[in-house]
Amino acid sequence: MLNENVVKTNKKRFRQELPYLPISTIWLISFGFLGVQMAFSLQSSNMGRIFQTIGADPTKLGFFFILPPLAGLIVQPLVGYFSDRTWMPRLGRRIPYLLVGAIVAVIVMCLLPNAGSFGFSAMAAMTFGAITILFMDVSSNVAMQPFKMMVGDMVNEDQKGFAYSIQSFLSNSGAVLACIFPFVLTALGVSNNAPTGVVPQSVVVSFYVGAVVLIICSLFTIFKVKEYSPAEYASYHGIAKDANKENVNVFKLLQKAPKVFWTVTLVQLFCWMGFQYLWTYGTGAVALNVWNTSAPSSSAYQAAGNWFGILSAVQSVAAVLWSLVLSRVP
Repeated sequence: MLNENVVKTNKKRFRQELPYLPISTIWLISFGFLGVQMAFSLQSSNMGRIFQTIGADPTKLGFFFILPPLAGLIVQPLVGYFSDRTWMPRLGRRIPYLLVGAIVAVIVMCLLPNAGSFGFSAMAAMTFGAITILFMDVSSNVAMQPFKMMVGDMVNEDQKGFAYSIQSFLSNSGAVLACIFPFVLTALGVSNNAPTGVVPQSVVVSFYVGAVVLIICSLFTIFKVKEYSPAEYASYHGIAKDANKENVNVFKLLQKAPKVFWTVTLVQLFCWMGFQYLWTYGTGAVALNVWNTSAPSSSAYQAAGNWFGILSAVQSVAAVLWSLVLSRVP
């Protein structure tokens, strides 16, 4: 206990207050989040549709969604760990990971919806799809984490709530755009039908558009945001030059976690259980209960896929409106 008090005292002694940032800078820190969330939402609102279209058994769809969250459990902490120890003079601390993650995500977004278009057998197409969705989730996680961490690195306590609300607004706005793309493209004349085992062009082009938006939005953050140098970072976060870096076991950290951490964790656990069921089986449920079909190659099933996107967009619109409310809460 005495050692902890000494550490806290030393941090206060060495810490310099983080400056107030212009609102434009706070927006730019999170602007790439819009593109990253588009990638996630294109995945979540279309993956059940894509896998069933290329031949997956509806009762086994869950297996295709297991690897991405497992990868996220490993990748997200690793990005935080290694980016804390990274510094590149021209790019900074977090942005190198954002850049690599965005590039890989863009490549995978162009490959994933074409899993049924390369002449593979149904099993090979599903295997290819499973591998690409794994890489898509990993790369999106690598690209997403820097945005969250830059808020902690650069934004002071008075502005942090506003910064996270902006992040939420951009995130959910990206989700709305991603979810409505197949419906809008179909309305504009892009084909929403395809041969058996092939994903319609309305979905394929949506992924292409999402890839372009992801790289453009990420480049805004990469070129417009300058992270604090190691010396500035140490000063703002109370890190003394001669401080000993102690390796703390993750389980010890969890033991010291505040009550609010466990409360939020419990809420997140049950929320994400529901979301995964919704994303995995949503298109099939809408197709069966509204269009009375379970045939993925039918035009009715693909129309149901578009409407599941619209329903997902409604959910995201509600989140956008709530994020605007949060931005006003002190």
